[in-house]
Amino acid sequence: MGIAEGGPVKSGPRGRSGKGSGGRDAEDAAHEPGGLPVPDPDDAETDKVLTAVGPRLRKIRKERGATLAGLSAATGISVSTLSRLESGGRRPSLELLLPIARAHQVPLDELVGAPPVGDPRVRAKPITRYGRTMVPLTRQPGGLQAYKVIEPTRSVEPDPRTHEGYEWLYVLSGRLRLVLAEHDVVLGPGEAAEFDTRVPHWFGSTGEGPVEFLSLFGPQGERMHVRARPAAKRDRDD
Repeated sequence: MGIAEGGPVKSGPRGRSGKGSGGRDAEDAAHEPGGLPVPDPDDAETDKVLTAVGPRLRKIRKERGATLAGLSAATGISVSTLSRLESGGRRPSLELLLPIARAHQVPLDELVGAPPVGDPRVRAKPITRYGRTMVPLTRQPGGLQAYKVIEPTRSVEPDPRTHEGYEWLYVLSGRLRLVLAEHDVVLGPGEAAEFDTRVPHWFGSTGEGPVEFLSLFGPQGERMHVRARPAAKRDRDD
């Protein structure tokens, strides 16, 4: 068929250009570029963290009853350098902090005061348009986007479209019809598809019931292999 166990389909007639995939009006919400640049590291915040290292070094040393001379002997760092680190007169570096952390038998994070890792959970706000519900699974705009999509039972005439990008689909429940160039397949639970979205494509409900699937969309990324059979063959098997 040209879409199984291979890369993107490059041939086939071009469909209409647009962000939708025929009946995929909600795709606009999913596939619009984020437009928000990734901020550069905040120099002021970095300086604030480094400034706090000195007092923390002094506090840890005194809690352990160590002297500058004793710490110098244990680390090989001169007393004057240790003193300047604690007073803020010397900018801390990895080559200085590592032996100090080993001498105190503490993790490096304890010396630097690294901020705790934030809550990794994504609190998704569903997007519903024209009956289709899309639940964002990524929090950052731009780049690779992941969605859980819930498509209601409805019969829609395929209207293939094209747009920049690459898409991966994975069916959770129900049956998903995918039209890709000259191919017309139906994916069942546990089956996946991938394709270059510059190839005319459309996907949606088969009209036999609702379908839930995962959609990953982005300009680049790892490719998933297709395990799909033509719609006609599946109908004969059912």
